[in-house]
Amino acid sequence: MLRPTLLLLLSACALSPLAATDTVTFTRQNDRVRIEIGGKHFSDYIHAGWPKPSLYPILDADGTSYTRDFPFKQNPAEVPDHDWHRGVWFAHGAVNGHDLWREIPDKKTGRIVLDAILETRDGPSGVLRVRQLWQTQDGKTLLTDETMLRIARTAAGTTLDYEVTLRATHGAVTLGDTEEGAMAVRINEALRVTHGKGKDKRAGTGRLVNAAGVRDIPVWGKRAAWCAASGPLADGRVIGVALLEHPQNFRHPTWWHARDYGLLSANPFGRHDFEKLKDQPTLGDHIIPSGGSLTLRYRLVFHRGDTASAKIADHFAAYAAGN
Repeated sequence: MLRPTLLLLLSACALSPLAATDTVTFTRQNDRVRIEIGGKHFSDYIHAGWPKPSLYPILDADGTSYTRDFPFKQNPAEVPDHDWHRGVWFAHGAVNGHDLWREIPDKKTGRIVLDAILETRDGPSGVLRVRQLWQTQDGKTLLTDETMLRIARTAAGTTLDYEVTLRATHGAVTLGDTEEGAMAVRINEALRVTHGKGKDKRAGTGRLVNAAGVRDIPVWGKRAAWCAASGPLADGRVIGVALLEHPQNFRHPTWWHARDYGLLSANPFGRHDFEKLKDQPTLGDHIIPSGGSLTLRYRLVFHRGDTASAKIADHFAAYAAGN
């Protein structure tokens, strides 16, 4: 019989991006960087035409989409809400008092703009590095981020490692306590736990679960190392999306702004909202001193099958071990 430690090592090797066989390639275009795996479209890093960059779509090798289409495309099967929920993105709703999460001109919400593409590196584990400016509505820069994306596909699924370093390049930065943030993905509508609102609300076929085993609507506001969604498509195939937080992150395990309508978002700053401490609205604030920085790391896993069959707990063990 194999010892448990050896089994863990074998599992980590099986899940490691280094086992990928399909080459990840990047092609720079005017408003985006096109990302292909094995010659097939995986995603685009879209950096122009919208108030903040995002990755859309997220596609499997057979073209199956893990993200919703709205607002990039009108899809009659989707609910056109929260048009700032686009694909995969990182943002926050309280940066020195400015909202860079929502996109509501009347509320003078801010924007995130590409400053430079620092690197594209093709290979079995492809890398894209960018520098972005976080700005107020009138163009004043609040901070700079350096973001690295690492992408690989294995038999166990496609992994997207997302590492962002927030740098206080323009003075001290206060990341305020709000549920509106931070590392996020808006999943395929078929994975929703519920559909509709109010008296019209009805159960969906999707499921949410976190690392502690909490399921569906109660996942919101809880702390956990990971959170995952899965469910059947119209043709009966089951797919899933898992978002893992690196255990060395600030305030690990993070709180989750995970909604039954299809949002998965890890947010280490929204403590008073998530814990319903309305009399302590700044409890979750974090200040980056002028010249300082904060690095946060996450891994997204796009897979076939439900959360259990995809062995998301094993994925997290491999990620935590540095694989």
